[in-house]
Amino acid sequence: MKRIGVISDTHGYFDPKITKYFESCDEIWHAGDIGSLDVMDELKNIAMVRGVYGNIDNAKIRSEYPKNIRFNCENFDVWITHIGGKPYVYNKETRPVMLTNPPDIFVCGHSHILLVQHDKRAKCLCINPGAAGIKGFHKVKTLVRFTLNNGKISEMEVVELGPRSLPQPV
Repeated sequence: MKRIGVISDTHGYFDPKITKYFESCDEIWHAGDIGSLDVMDELKNIAMVRGVYGNIDNAKIRSEYPKNIRFNCENFDVWITHIGGKPYVYNKETRPVMLTNPPDIFVCGHSHILLVQHDKRAKCLCINPGAAGIKGFHKVKTLVRFTLNNGKISEMEVVELGPRSLPQPV
């Protein structure tokens, strides 16, 4: 059994509330637009981290993280990439894989739009955790967490970290 935290589009900002919500996680999956390796260091202080680079990430981040990762976790085939699209409207790189060799769980970011949806054609759970950073058009910072246990998903939840703006001093 593994508790998973999913995050994306931090754009170099680490919200301190992330620690509270991910401290019970065994793994954290970052779906790109990391923005700063400091964010990944903060996440690594909480749990094991898997991540991919996004379109805003520099050469240093790209040298440490791949464009795509595909792995097995608790009897689930998982694929993480940054720009992937969404069920039935995948991008040109994602579409062929989703038609011929779909994962059980597909995680992407980029859109800053939270989405957890089952793709009935691909028989795949698609997760976009929205955006956890302060750059972009989203109004609320979000992340997702759930439990994987030998081929079963449970305790799926969306966490709202608060408004996209920086916290105001008290």
